[in-house]
Amino acid sequence: MLKKTFEKEPHMLRETFCGTLVEMAGADARIVALDADLMSSSGMKPFKKAFPERFINCGVAEANMVGVAAGLASMGFIPFAHSFGTFATRRVCDQVFMSCAYARLPVKIVGTDPGVCAAYNGGTHMPLEDMAVLRAIPEIVLVEPTDTVQLKNLMPQIAALDATVYIRLLRKNAVAVFEEGAAFEIGKAATLREGKDVTLVCSGIMVAVALEAADMLAKADIDARVVNMFTWKPVDGEALEKCAGETGAIVTCENHNVVGGLGSACAEHLMKTRPVPLETVGVQDHFGEVGPEDYLRGKFGLSAADVAAAAKRAVARKG
Repeated sequence: MLKKTFEKEPHMLRETFCGTLVEMAGADARIVALDADLMSSSGMKPFKKAFPERFINCGVAEANMVGVAAGLASMGFIPFAHSFGTFATRRVCDQVFMSCAYARLPVKIVGTDPGVCAAYNGGTHMPLEDMAVLRAIPEIVLVEPTDTVQLKNLMPQIAALDATVYIRLLRKNAVAVFEEGAAFEIGKAATLREGKDVTLVCSGIMVAVALEAADMLAKADIDARVVNMFTWKPVDGEALEKCAGETGAIVTCENHNVVGGLGSACAEHLMKTRPVPLETVGVQDHFGEVGPEDYLRGKFGLSAADVAAAAKRAVARKG
């Protein structure tokens, strides 16, 4: 499933997303795309060229865009609505709640530039709480693909889901983690590395970081399991319970505020079923800021060394 070495992919995830959506739209006339005047940023020009009658630029009016998407879904279409993560979640929360999820419509919302990947766009455009904002909405599905292989595999599943879905999408070049042909199932975590001492639960850009941390921990005689929890809701409780029982400690790794994020989702489940020491690696309840991504990763404690340190704390807490 995993590549032998992890390097940046030659193609941006937005290109893979659009290309895959074009292929899917060619086979399914129900698929439509909506944009909030970010066609170049979201990489959706090829879709507009291929299906101009199925592409709607709603302008800088994200809430209206989600309402339009809900209307299309109510008429039998499968709409994919795109914007930056901050605008696709915080700005449109009530429309997502009322028009999409409450109405049980299969609207697919795509929020780009997750967490510190917003970089120079700064704190106002840095979605460190997008998953937390939407996770409180009943029945919504939250997905964060890791690389192009996982994204391509998940896209048809997302389109087929009879539910409102939020896709947390890195726009630029991801680190290639998975070999071609790797298969995934929404709602089911993927075990990337076995281990007996601690489990590193990760998604998105933190997958490659967690795998690097596992190598670091091995040198300290700590055997770390790595699990890709790419579906944040519904979280894979069965996998969490198995990992908690077999390794006795959990570290969650997220490019997101730890309040209401992946760590919260895991803790909420495990406290009811199999409580174990749990440490959260992520942004510790701060606003974002302007800067290069590498600087921001260091600033907010998202490095492999941070994950390894958290794992050592979790193992020590096992007593």
